[in-house]
Amino acid sequence: MPLTQDQITRFLRSVHPYDALPPDALPALAESFDVWEVEKDFSVYDLGEKLPGLFIVYEGVIEVRDENDVVVSHLGLRNSFGERGLLREGRAVTSARAEEHALLLVLPPASFRALIADHEPARRFFDRSRAARKAKTNDLATSRVDSFMARNPITVSPDAAVADAARLMREKGISSLCITEGKALSGILTSGDLVGKVLAEARPLTTPVSEVMTTAPISLPPTAIGSDVLHVMMERGIGHVPIVEAGKLIGIVTQTDLTRIQAVSSAELVAEVANAETAEQMATVTARIPQLLVQLVAGGNRHEIVTRLITDIADTATRRLLAMAEAELGEPPVPYLWLACGSQGRQEQTGVSDQDNCLILDDACTDDMRTGYFAKLAKIVCDGLDTIGYFYCPGDMMATNPRWCQPLSVWRGYFKGWIDTPNPEAQMLASVMFDLRPIGGTFDLFADLQEDTLKAAASNSIFVAHMTGNSLGHQPPLGMLHGLATIRSGEHKNQLDMKHNGVVPIIDLARLYALQGQLPEANTRARLKAAQSAQVLSESGAADLLDAYDLIAETRLEHQARQITAGQKPDNFLSPAALSDFERSHLRDAFVVVKSLQSAIGHGKGMLG
Repeated sequence: MPLTQDQITRFLRSVHPYDALPPDALPALAESFDVWEVEKDFSVYDLGEKLPGLFIVYEGVIEVRDENDVVVSHLGLRNSFGERGLLREGRAVTSARAEEHALLLVLPPASFRALIADHEPARRFFDRSRAARKAKTNDLATSRVDSFMARNPITVSPDAAVADAARLMREKGISSLCITEGKALSGILTSGDLVGKVLAEARPLTTPVSEVMTTAPISLPPTAIGSDVLHVMMERGIGHVPIVEAGKLIGIVTQTDLTRIQAVSSAELVAEVANAETAEQMATVTARIPQLLVQLVAGGNRHEIVTRLITDIADTATRRLLAMAEAELGEPPVPYLWLACGSQGRQEQTGVSDQDNCLILDDACTDDMRTGYFAKLAKIVCDGLDTIGYFYCPGDMMATNPRWCQPLSVWRGYFKGWIDTPNPEAQMLASVMFDLRPIGGTFDLFADLQEDTLKAAASNSIFVAHMTGNSLGHQPPLGMLHGLATIRSGEHKNQLDMKHNGVVPIIDLARLYALQGQLPEANTRARLKAAQSAQVLSESGAADLLDAYDLIAETRLEHQARQITAGQKPDNFLSPAALSDFERSHLRDAFVVVKSLQSAIGHGKGMLG
């Protein structure tokens, strides 16, 4: 045998997770390993083949290829491989070949399963799901609205008399009533409305509630989180938020409901921004966002919760600046809609964010209105965002650029042109603009545009092909160094770009899945879940990609939190040396998943990853 049991035991002590096992467990485990001595070009296993066990590289380099015969990793000393297949049906999901003479340790499947069952460090190491990495916290930030909303809220019809409504509120001990026609929400009536609009104005008690209710009240879906409710309440100065799904009223959340849940500091920042009088006042609030990020990450919050809470502050600041602009310029001459794209559009802002935005104007807008009123409004808002820390977009993707401040008909022409003639600029612009999300103004200006554009884009095979190629422009950083390829030169030499080579490849894939399935979601994780539900992405592909995205995004946020704690400006460049073997191994596997799904799309195998 090329290796003794003592050599294997000493080697395992240098490899995670075996270094975390009880010392007396290693000798027995070492006896379970077989040793393979293989020559260059030896096929360790082929795709779909029954795996002989878990492999660990003791010496040499192993090349791993995906189902499309594309190289996804080069593995050297102490790297393990084969676990993904073993954890599924015991069959290889990749192929592996020796690039040079190699010594491999092979742990048979039964011993591998026993290792996981008997030892928590091994179980954590080989379980790549987010549940194994981070426990959920039960607080406002992570609680879905449908877990604490009041179901089947008390309702009345629009023609009910205010006296009957008041008696019903007294009998039920509630401070609001939802006004419905069938199951559709028409409005909301609060005790404040009864005092301010009925008693104070001496209206007859027979007055229909439709005359005093708040029409088209702000509502949220059941998938919203508690902080969404609190932020809406803080910004709008309201105490009741109806919950609506598919146009039907299914619940309501009040301030009383929120007392059962721990509030987070992001709500305080939202409230302060919503009440600020100047951009400079807002800047003193947004300056606390880095510390908020640290607190949220330290509290174990999931990455999509952290970025969503941070984005909420930017949304509130944008709406406050719009209100300030209207106060200065007067009422807008025609309806408009302010939209965000980029990370704000996807609700994925971190500690490093610029601004990406645009304006859609009603088709009644004249050139004078566009270059006059709306140009001034755009300047006030974009300058204000820059003042409070959302610096100007380097690519000038802002509403201050006349190109991105246009009537709805022009925007329709933009999207039609990009779809009909998908040149490189069109692909880039379409990628940016497919992440649009309405922030303030008349939301109806966007609904039909989004639906029509997705339908036209998905039905144009040439455009989809170009977007597919565009989505492969950013590659995961896979290479020789522990399976990770770092930047070779410049300021960030020997570091990983966790944005452009980390989350962006997944953002691009999710956008492509959304396009293929005509899915309206803008958030990356929501797109992946929707693609799974719509069967645009297979169950296994979605599960793998979601886990990969969670790990990469959380690693990026944890890196930024460490920088902020150390008094540094947060960025997206991470040194692999700052990671443990455990973290590097998981990160490498996450990048392999992304690379494999890119490969599947690149080889024309459709969206079923």
